[in-house]
Amino acid sequence: MVNRAVKAAALGNAMEWFDFGVYSYIAVTLGHVFFPSADPTAQLLSTFGAFAAAFLVRPFGGMVFGPLGDRIGRQKVLAVTMIMMAAGTFAIGLIPSYATIGVWAPILLLAARLVQGFSTGGEYGSAATFVAEYAPDRKRGFLGSFLEFGTLAGYIGGAGLVTLLTALMSTDSLESWGWRIPFLIAGPMGLIGLYLRMRLEETPAFAKLAEQAEEGQRERKVPVREMLVGQWRTMLLCIALVLVFNVTDYMLLSYMPSYLTSELHYDETHGLLVVLAVMALMMAVHPFAGRLTDRFGRRPVIGAGCLGFLLLSVPALMLIRQGSLLAIALGMAAFGLLLVCFTSSMPSALPALFPTRVRSGSLSIGFNISVSVFGGTTPLVITALIGATGNMMMPAYYVMAAAVIGGIAVFFMPESNRRPLPGSPPAVETQAEARALRAAAR
Repeated sequence: MVNRAVKAAALGNAMEWFDFGVYSYIAVTLGHVFFPSADPTAQLLSTFGAFAAAFLVRPFGGMVFGPLGDRIGRQKVLAVTMIMMAAGTFAIGLIPSYATIGVWAPILLLAARLVQGFSTGGEYGSAATFVAEYAPDRKRGFLGSFLEFGTLAGYIGGAGLVTLLTALMSTDSLESWGWRIPFLIAGPMGLIGLYLRMRLEETPAFAKLAEQAEEGQRERKVPVREMLVGQWRTMLLCIALVLVFNVTDYMLLSYMPSYLTSELHYDETHGLLVVLAVMALMMAVHPFAGRLTDRFGRRPVIGAGCLGFLLLSVPALMLIRQGSLLAIALGMAAFGLLLVCFTSSMPSALPALFPTRVRSGSLSIGFNISVSVFGGTTPLVITALIGATGNMMMPAYYVMAAAVIGGIAVFFMPESNRRPLPGSPPAVETQAEARALRAAAR
């Protein structure tokens, strides 16, 4: 059941970032298909405007699905978010072009993106909670790391597929029908993900909570006020940790390809391939980094990432600015390996901040507020800072500021390594481990 839980949760993250990679890499083509052809720049801006709209509704999705997970169960919410994500992505592949239905084309595109964003708002918090509550205490970091492993796999799959289609198809064919292929793939992927998630049982922690509610020992419905006000210190800690996690993530995976092309005038195709190679490197080391968090703790690994970004961001960006392929690859690899400190740790560290009763809701709300305000705006803010100051080192300075905030959060966060989740009994993997734990308790 633990293996099923990890696979089903990771597939949801993979679907989300498959769409992210497809939409980012095929944005120019989507602009031609869905928006008037008078101004190419306006087309691209409109396409990315529809992309950004999904971030605006993410907190609302978190506020709906997160508390719902604490009320009716994590498994049910994960099934619903999978259906919505797959339906939203699949629908984009069916929308007629602007030339066919006029202004309804961009309106339908925006509607599909809002469905995607709303469902994504409930996905990460519910999936991280689900895996954390199933995982044995000694392997929670390793198993949780597969959530972000799915993220990387999805992005590489989406971007790689678009790159392949672009190389094999003519521009006319791609704009006529080829662009639909990546979006239509989401349908079968969604059915597979839904099948995996429907086979899951509810987590032991939530099952115990539901049993207590039925016996009248607890209220089944948790007010949103309790998730926010009652957990405000922990909520601030969650937002700060997600801030450093997502600012560095979006800087590397979303902004750096544009930085290489627009600011350093590097070949666009080579820049994208370098980013994909860095993500493949991150995937290779990810499970090992997850094991490190189980051995040494979440705080040391996250703290090492914050310290690394603080000390190495300027040298890494200077390497990238040097311009040769080797220098760019080394600088990007340095950023990627530092980012692994966060991607391997956060799926196990964040759920451990909150008690079982409010875990899904508080985590979903805090995570999506931070992603929407800080993570999703990272490319825009860095571009604006470079435009205002003319300083090409702004990406390094921005992530260094995020690293300082993350370091402060690490100082205050409790260590959760090899410990039960708050409000839950110890979780073990074998009968022998259970007997040893009981003997030690005596």
